[in-house]
Amino acid sequence: MGKRVLIVEDNELNLKLFCDLLKAHEFVVEPVRDGREALARASEFNPDLIIMDIQMPYVTGYELILEMMTDKNLRTIPIMAVTAYAGPDDEERIRAAGAQSYISKPITLTGFLDAVNALV
Repeated sequence: MGKRVLIVEDNELNLKLFCDLLKAHEFVVEPVRDGREALARASEFNPDLIIMDIQMPYVTGYELILEMMTDKNLRTIPIMAVTAYAGPDDEERIRAAGAQSYISKPITLTGFLDAVNALV
């Protein structure tokens, strides 16, 4: 069985791209479209990696990362932050919150897969 990846992404096209790409490389994926469901789904799915969009409605990926770092069962799971709105200090702030990896959208397929493989 492949490594398990929880994908938290509100954009339907990005979610499909990430899921299809990872499935093609034998990962088991669990999509989450609404950040409000991310913590519960992460606890249920027990992923090897979480891919986290940062800009989402209702709750940001940044806020979710901070919450995950307070949960003894979730804080050991590597997080790869993915965002289209990268400001000059965003990467440092997001890594300080607990993300192990940070990539900007639009992604490159090889860069995305390399980042995923480096974390699992």
